[in-house]
Order: sequence, then C-alpha cells, then structure tokens
Amino acid sequence: MYRDKKVLLIGGGGTLGTHVSTELLRLGCTVDVICLEDKVSENDRLSFYKGHVTREMLSNMFEKKHYEAIVNFIDYPNVEEYKQIHSFLSANTDQLVFLSSYRVYADLEHPVTENAPLLLDVIEDKDFLENEKYAVSKARCERYIKESGTDNWTIVRPVISFSHIRFDLIMHCWHKIIDDTKAGKTILLPSESRNLTAGLDWSGNSGKAIAHLLFKKDALKEIFTISSAQNLTWGEVAEIYTELLGAEFRWVDTDTYIQLDPDAKHDLWRLYYDRLYDRNIDNSKLL
Repeated sequence: MYRDKKVLLIGGGGTLGTHVSTELLRLGCTVDVICLEDKVSENDRLSFYKGHVTREMLSNMFEKKHYEAIVNFIDYPNVEEYKQIHSFLSANTDQLVFLSSYRVYADLEHPVTENAPLLLDVIEDKDFLENEKYAVSKARCERYIKESGTDNWTIVRPVISFSHIRFDLIMHCWHKIIDDTKAGKTILLPSESRNLTAGLDWSGNSGKAIAHLLFKKDALKEIFTISSAQNLTWGEVAEIYTELLGAEFRWVDTDTYIQLDPDAKHDLWRLYYDRLYDRNIDNSKLL
C-alpha cells in the first residue's frame, strides 16, 4: 500500500512533520518536505525544499511529479487564505490531509469524540469568535473544506505534541519547564487544571498515526482526533516532571495564576478555551 508512494509535506519541517516523515520512509514512501528550517537529508527517498510556500513553487513541483498524498501543516489565521489554496492542492493529489487541532472542541462532551460540539458552533463570546486566530480559524477552515465540493480530503485534529524540543505543561511550553527548574525556580500552575485531562501526547505517536491514515479510502471525507488517549491529568504530567527533573510547582487559584504568570496573560483564550477544559479523548475512530 505504501511502497513507492510519493508524499508532500507542506510546512513539515517541525517535530510532528519529522515523525510523519520517519514513519512514511519506514513504510517505503518517497517524501518531499517544504519547510523554513535548514534540513539535510540522509535518506535518498527524503528531500527538503527550504522556503515560503508559494503557488509558483507548488506548480513547479507538481509539474515534475504526482503526489499520491499531501499533508498540509500550515496554519491559516484567516480562512480566506486557505480558500485560495485548497482546490489547487486537492486537484494535484489523491489525498489531501489538513492539519486542524483538538482545540476546536468545546467542553461539552466527555470523553471527546469526533462528533463533539465545536467552539465555533456553541461559544457566544463575540470577541473570541471574531479575533481568535487558531482554534476558531481551524474550525472555519474545516467548515470550508467540508462544503468545498472536493472529496479527497482528510482532516486531522492532533492534541498537543511534546517532543525532545518541546515540553508542555498547561500554559508552559518549549524549554521553559527545564530552564526554570535549572534556575531553581518554583513554577506556578492553575489549580483548576490539576485534575483535568491534558490534551497531550508524544509527537512520535501523533506522527505515526497521521502517516497510517494515508492511502486509505475509508479515511477520505473523514475527521480524526490524533491521540493515543493516554489521558493523563495535568497534575499527573506535573508529577512526571518532578520525578524526572526535580521540578517544583505551586498550584494556585486561576486568578492568582493569571496575575503572576506572563504565559497566562499572553494568551488568555488558550487558557480559558482549552487548558481549563477536560480533554479526555476517545480515539476509537482512529484505532
């Protein structure tokens, strides 16, 4: 099924894209990656193309080869930007995978399934709906894809992907947990999140899952939440950091946390419309 299939990863130079590439190569595919990172391939079936993705660049690549699958990792803060590229990508592949996010889900169904209500459909916060550029934008792109008339798409909604370069804990990410622990700092966390299920998984699990959705007819015109459904709470995740790193945390009420932690002040929507939600995932459909 996978042998000698050609796959294009658009914006696929990050951690999640790297694991998708690794699994596809293991399965026998040829993989081209457009990315902004400086990448050097050590595999003759893997090629990197550095640069901003343009229609001209894509046209040149499509003239040279046909990709049986395209995975688009790019974020589109405005759905109008995505509308300009969707039909073009869809017409040049057998399967187009759009990277959405688990953050599109509201906090109304537990465990979360692909049929759970979306924030875009149930939240009445006008400021959030008009100005939030991630969860709402992803959901609007999904809506456009489903109404576009194309039939070769697959939508994936990954949970947070931690990796060797990204260590997430509620609002903290990248190397902050490690850096603060090395500096002997006590890290503040909102107690309201402590017993909530974290929407969190290792990027290797998520990348492998996405790779295995390619070239399957049953995955077309379908949506999948990408998670191994370990379903640890944020409190359990914090305990792991304490065990492995010696990290020290202080759980405080949410108002105090917002006042004292700049990570919270920087993105209150992410806190209120995700990190204070229970993200217990049912991944039966993916399995």
